[in-house]
Amino acid sequence: MVHPLAGAAHLIGLTGAPGAGKSTLTSALCTELRSRDERIGVLAVDPTSPFSGGAILGDRVRMGDHSLDEGVFIRSMATRGHLGGLSVSTPEAAKVLDAAGYPRVVVETVGVGQVEVEVAGAADTTVVVVNPGWGDAVQAAKAGLMEVADIFVINKADRPGAGETRRDLESMLALAPRDQWHPPVLDVVATESVGIAELVAELDIHRDWLDSSGEGKRRRAARLESELRAVVAADLAERALLVCRGPRWETALAEVLEGRSDPWAAAATLNRS
Repeated sequence: MVHPLAGAAHLIGLTGAPGAGKSTLTSALCTELRSRDERIGVLAVDPTSPFSGGAILGDRVRMGDHSLDEGVFIRSMATRGHLGGLSVSTPEAAKVLDAAGYPRVVVETVGVGQVEVEVAGAADTTVVVVNPGWGDAVQAAKAGLMEVADIFVINKADRPGAGETRRDLESMLALAPRDQWHPPVLDVVATESVGIAELVAELDIHRDWLDSSGEGKRRRAARLESELRAVVAADLAERALLVCRGPRWETALAEVLEGRSDPWAAAATLNRS
């Protein structure tokens, strides 16, 4: 069993809008950590085409510099229709890398905007990546990403508008309760590896805070509860598929089609037996 062997890794969720530079940032993060002789696992989730069912899995191309490095494990995963930014199997894959001894596991999610907040439930530390000129203060207040971020990264910070974006973020963060973790806002240029060492430092600070405050234990418990619920739901879905076939199903369906029963009553009868 993998589960008893997991629990030591620092799970880092990397999220943000499409084009924010998450893959480039992940690659730069790998370079920095490898320079410190740290092993790192990366799970990069790519969108699945609603037409062909295929996925580009482009992170294998964008992170080619690390493909031959035995200290970096990169796995691209497809969403396969899942709308929350994460593949359904991603949490299990992260647990495998954790059990395999990778001290840090980065989960880079699909860029699907505000829907992507579920990454916070699958990670110890959530890094939200934005670009200069990203919305205004009102739009930032509405975004669900504002609520889940442990660290904000303004990527491409060498471009015009970085200062305004920082002010918008810091204005919103000033409204948050001060007795909790206060997310830092970092200026980064991932293509030049500028600000990456500072990002690693903030990741370490947040990990220490998780341990000292007890928040890390709470998040892990919530993650396991969510996983258990998902497994129960998947098991019930499998049972439902078994109920929806065979002679009893055909009889119940015929009664509904002929008006001798309704879907709710028929379902209740099928589920009772």
